[in-house]
Amino acid sequence: MKSFSIPSLFSSSLIGSIKEERRLHDKLKKDYRPSHFNFGTVEVYLSRHFGFCYGVENAVETAYRIIEENPGKKIYLLSEMIHNPAVNADLLDRGVSFIQDTRGVQIVPWDNLHASDIVIVPAFGTTLEIQAKLASIGIDTYAYDTTCPFVEKVWNRASAIGQKSYSVIVHGKPSHEETKATFSHSQSVTPTLVIKDFQQAQQLAPYIRKEKSADDFFDEFEGQFSKGFNPETDLERIGVVNQTTMLATDTQEIVDYLREVIIEFYQLRPEQITEHFADTRDTLCYATNDNQSATYGLLKEEADFAIVAGGYNSSNTAHLVDLCAEKLPTYFIKSADNLVSISEIWHYNNRRKEEVQSFDYIPNNQPVKILLTCGASCPDAVMEEILRKLVAFFPGSTDPDMVIQQWIADRN
Repeated sequence: MKSFSIPSLFSSSLIGSIKEERRLHDKLKKDYRPSHFNFGTVEVYLSRHFGFCYGVENAVETAYRIIEENPGKKIYLLSEMIHNPAVNADLLDRGVSFIQDTRGVQIVPWDNLHASDIVIVPAFGTTLEIQAKLASIGIDTYAYDTTCPFVEKVWNRASAIGQKSYSVIVHGKPSHEETKATFSHSQSVTPTLVIKDFQQAQQLAPYIRKEKSADDFFDEFEGQFSKGFNPETDLERIGVVNQTTMLATDTQEIVDYLREVIIEFYQLRPEQITEHFADTRDTLCYATNDNQSATYGLLKEEADFAIVAGGYNSSNTAHLVDLCAEKLPTYFIKSADNLVSISEIWHYNNRRKEEVQSFDYIPNNQPVKILLTCGASCPDAVMEEILRKLVAFFPGSTDPDMVIQQWIADRN
């Protein structure tokens, strides 16, 4: 796979050496056991897979190259480059402006843009409507497009099944930039509906079975269906794709459920299923799959609590938090600054959608055992800072550099 040149402020030789060691001994990426580091009074289990993925590295490298190659030019990003506060803050410091926020709220009016300006499309991609708006200004959205290839893969899958007269069901968060982009591309080809979870899949079933009226459908799924969507006919042939950062198990549950509803309603034999349900393979990206599988491997270890790092608006990170929280106390933080002291932490509450303060989160037992991971848009530098700060909370602990050097030596 292609390697990228990432700005040094986001890199970490310490974390990089761990990743490289694991890569050399597990080139097929089949070993999901975490890396275990014993610092004496504290032990850390570091997930097998975490941090910048291919799409993120490509987007970050491209953005910084554009800045370097175009001094004096006005450079815009359609929205956040990736869902990480450190990266986005640095881009702002370098003079880049965001046209919209992550919710699609306009920050820079379209009238402020000129044909000579540079507009970077972030890793999430963008909608056909925004592409048309920029084209009307004279800006080529393909000139500086960092859309992740795995996101484009979903668009291609949706287009392919749409051209076979299937409607597309998108499993994703309706307000997420990637889902909006996928919805836009899909609806240009075929009727499209976004469902956010299994509960909404269950809500959809009565309409597939033609038990509820169109008026009820339009109320229940307001803002989630394409223009002209007709639930009485557009749910007779369907296929499911997803936002690439959703939980794989959640998407599979939805696919299995909707397929069964279709089979039962139309009384289909196995060879007839594709008459009403498209054969779509999983459209999660490799990094999402790897990170989720590695998190399951991480959770096989007995520990006192878990730390998950990443931007609070990062979908893939939030799912890792949810997985960990099912087993043990889990703290979702964006940087080492959230670790105020050995007795105080600020962390994000996924359910309440706000940052909260907790005390006495580290138990008194020794050794304290911590699970550590992060999302696909979290820099290695942030992970190193978190690791070092956690270890520093414990007097008499062994220096991280010494422990990791010895860990590498013991493996060779």
